[in-house]
Amino acid sequence: MQAVDGPSSFTGSVAVIGPGAIGTTIAAALHEAGTTPRLYGRTAREQLTLHRESQDIVVPGPVITDVSQVGQPADLVFLATKTTQLAAAASWLDVVAGPHTVVCVLQNGIEQQASLAGRIHESRVVPAVVWFPAETQPDGTVLLRGEARLTLPDSPAATTVVQALRETWCGVETSRDFTSVAWRKLLQNAVAGLMVLTGRRAGMYRREDIASLALSYLQECLSIARADGAELDDGAPLEILTRLQAFPVDMGTSILADREAGRPLEWDTRNGVVQRLGRRHGIPTPISDVIVPLLAAAGDGSD
Repeated sequence: MQAVDGPSSFTGSVAVIGPGAIGTTIAAALHEAGTTPRLYGRTAREQLTLHRESQDIVVPGPVITDVSQVGQPADLVFLATKTTQLAAAASWLDVVAGPHTVVCVLQNGIEQQASLAGRIHESRVVPAVVWFPAETQPDGTVLLRGEARLTLPDSPAATTVVQALRETWCGVETSRDFTSVAWRKLLQNAVAGLMVLTGRRAGMYRREDIASLALSYLQECLSIARADGAELDDGAPLEILTRLQAFPVDMGTSILADREAGRPLEWDTRNGVVQRLGRRHGIPTPISDVIVPLLAAAGDGSD
């Protein structure tokens, strides 16, 4: 990892598409540093509120919900919609992102660049690994339950994101082996899918039976990650499980929140991809073959 510091030289305009939990966090960090982003989303709000430590940060809006009200394209766009909302976000990208706009994708998974292929040139797409827990509260505000940090690939376009965030309280680092970093986060996201199937929060990973299942699933995911080019050591599954076991017992995850709210689930981005790539590489995925259909059924909305 390469930490970044020093003065910021970014002076362009910034937009956030999808100011949910992650988008609100980034918007609040930018606003406090003097760069208030334009906000675009599906829910109209006059402002955004982030609860960080003992402070409430209010980001002035409004959140624009009508794509026809977009003015000039932004120089930098943070795309913070769920992967299940990409089709809806496409109309925003068509007008918010111009020919030179850098798009930082704050989404789960390892396929961010591929998901925008044909719409945003690959050289201007910056995938990001989000390392912080942020949860939307019943009143629409967002609770940040840890330090905000992003990992980006070491690329020319990522420099724009680094400069924009450099003087904020959102840490940012770059990696020359972003594939491995992204896969490590995907392993954590994949095993978090067990919360959906049980309706339980992080405390369940302290159960011996769940811990055993989670570790076996993580080892299966690790074999696919390595086949896909990630360099993760044998200890990665246990490290991830130990991290989950150390979470507050009431800590949830975005896919569980979506399940509880009856929203579409990112099961394919977080779990289905492991099964798909396992088949591509000829690697058996017996645990995925059970978990993925159950998650798909949980998220299809039918009785």
